[in-house]
Amino acid sequence: MAAEPGSGEVREQHRFDQRGLERYLCSQLPGFPRQPAGALAVRQYSSGQSNPTFYLQKGEKAYVLRKKPHGPLLPRAHKVDREYRVQKALFSAGFPVPEPLLYCSDVSIIGTEFYVMQHVQGRIFRDLSLPEVGPAERSALYIAMIETLALLHSFDLQSLGLQGYGRGPGYCRRQVSTWKRQYDAAAHTDIPAMNKLAEWLANNLPPDDNEESLIHGDFRIDNIIFHPTEARVLAVLDWELSTAGHPLADLAYATLFYFWPTSVKDLSQGTVLGFKDTVESPSFEELVSIYCRCRGISTTLANFNFFLALSYFKMAAISQGIYARYLLGNAAAENSHEFAKIVKPLAEKGLELSERSSFSSTHRSVSGELFHQSRKGQETLLKVKQFMQQHIYPAEKEIIAYYAGHGNTEEKWKKPPVLERLKEMAKAEGLWNLFLPDVSGLSQLDYALIAEETGKCFFAPEVFNCHAPDTGNMEVLHMYGTEEQKKEWLEPLLEGKISSCFCMTEPDVASSDATNMQCSIERDGNSYVINGKKWWSSGAGNPNCKVAIVMGKTRNSSASRYKQHSMIIVPMDTPGLKLIRPLLVFGYLDEIHGGHFEIHFNDVRVPVSNIILGEGRGFEIAQGRLGPGRIHHCMRSLGAAETALQLMCQRAAQRETFGKKLYHHEVVAHWIAECRLGIEQARLLTLRTASKIDALGNRKARKERFG
Repeated sequence: MAAEPGSGEVREQHRFDQRGLERYLCSQLPGFPRQPAGALAVRQYSSGQSNPTFYLQKGEKAYVLRKKPHGPLLPRAHKVDREYRVQKALFSAGFPVPEPLLYCSDVSIIGTEFYVMQHVQGRIFRDLSLPEVGPAERSALYIAMIETLALLHSFDLQSLGLQGYGRGPGYCRRQVSTWKRQYDAAAHTDIPAMNKLAEWLANNLPPDDNEESLIHGDFRIDNIIFHPTEARVLAVLDWELSTAGHPLADLAYATLFYFWPTSVKDLSQGTVLGFKDTVESPSFEELVSIYCRCRGISTTLANFNFFLALSYFKMAAISQGIYARYLLGNAAAENSHEFAKIVKPLAEKGLELSERSSFSSTHRSVSGELFHQSRKGQETLLKVKQFMQQHIYPAEKEIIAYYAGHGNTEEKWKKPPVLERLKEMAKAEGLWNLFLPDVSGLSQLDYALIAEETGKCFFAPEVFNCHAPDTGNMEVLHMYGTEEQKKEWLEPLLEGKISSCFCMTEPDVASSDATNMQCSIERDGNSYVINGKKWWSSGAGNPNCKVAIVMGKTRNSSASRYKQHSMIIVPMDTPGLKLIRPLLVFGYLDEIHGGHFEIHFNDVRVPVSNIILGEGRGFEIAQGRLGPGRIHHCMRSLGAAETALQLMCQRAAQRETFGKKLYHHEVVAHWIAECRLGIEQARLLTLRTASKIDALGNRKARKERFG
């Protein structure tokens, strides 16, 4: 027969009566080939540290057999009947598991209980760092894994017919007790760290130790069969430790490799715990956010330090048990003697994690290495990421559907209800007006990284009240407005009650040279009268747009050409102000951002008190406004570029031409590399600019040269 990957000859201590098994399967397993007699081929998988696992083939039929080990066993371990029961229930519910076909409790057949299941053809990654695939595919595979885990935890035990599958409330207490008992029964030497960790776990049980979700108990990427060419889970394996318990135990166990002790990496090479490289993509935070979003729960995970510490305690106890079976001569794996070396470092890592209150990936971002983000900035960025994963990304389809459905009506200029709900949620979580340092307490560098994150979704900045042109207008009013102007216009803008637009560019002159502007602002007694045309005035189509900041020319021929322009506040309902038409951007009206309008001002009269800072101060205000504003725009654009690159990589990992995936073609790999380089270059320059503004202020930072 063709060699089954990861299998070899049946090891001597696990051999059984193959002819007896064949006769039994011929009589008990529907569809099992009867002829030719004696043709059953059996190979043993190298994995399956607990219950020996075998590949069976006869003719065109292939199966997998799982059995108890021979000889004396630890109490309550190796329950293959439970594996069979839970797989049967999950397969019926449509969850990806191999179809269980037959359970046999008659130990006279092959010497122990066993069950037979369908053989699933696909990929199993034994090295947790997935060195066989590129970063984009690795991320997709891990995301598929964590989404599958969230699906598992969504099942109701009763609906699956698994009433009584667990032992009721108190899962965490039982886990500590069980693994302590298993460890004590298998221990060959005293390891103080294991005793200390067991004591800490027993004294720090979570207060909500009453959850009863179906959990796997050994959920890792090497217990999953993936589609041969797609990032799709075909089957989850090894259900021996499944029970009813706390779902965070599975999540912690599935992500514990992010905190793996360096010393264990070398010791565990060649075992199921081994991996060659650090997993940097996806990040720990990303996997947790995706899991929480799929389950619809908060990303604030209480007592997660307990579950990580428990995972390391459990892994250490399992390793000790594997070594104990090696000493008894009934271990399933050839390298089982290696496991004695890793018990102590695993226990020590568990103790270390027990003392931590927050968790993140072990690697640091480029921005964290080169630029100093404040602690508040780090915490706020993480909250924004979590909010986006849990609330914003799931709303994308609904918002797109709203604008698609109202494309030919005036309703297209209004905001969908879900967007307003999201804004209220963000405000309630304190994720509001983050762009303004005097309000948020964040530096320009802090907010630059947040702006990058919000740029990954086209409507996210508005959810946090951090969208242009309102941000720039609020900065102008905050820095240069009078107390009366702030009360009337800045306060409602900060509260999100109104929106605004900015009118500068003109259709009749080359506005890249702002001194060309012809829109006039002329003093007439206690008023200013405005006449002129503006276009590309973003946000003017929003029905909630109540005010514009207009830049125009005030008569003062003797002044410098940079002191002849002023900025003035113009309420949108002022007589003489008229919206002429929305302008297209690459064929789109950009309704969600209020469009980009041509606006005419015909004898528009406003009070003298509406002038900002004074006549001739327009360029001064513009430079003050554009310093931070340019940082915000650049970082949001980089966030959008990251999303585009992610989509590009996903497609390159999914599509095939000429017998290989797109990213394996040199030209496509070159495109991806160029995109990554361009993003990183722009990002570093923008972040450095933000850090210079923080250190030197807007004016001095403009004179800095980056060499």
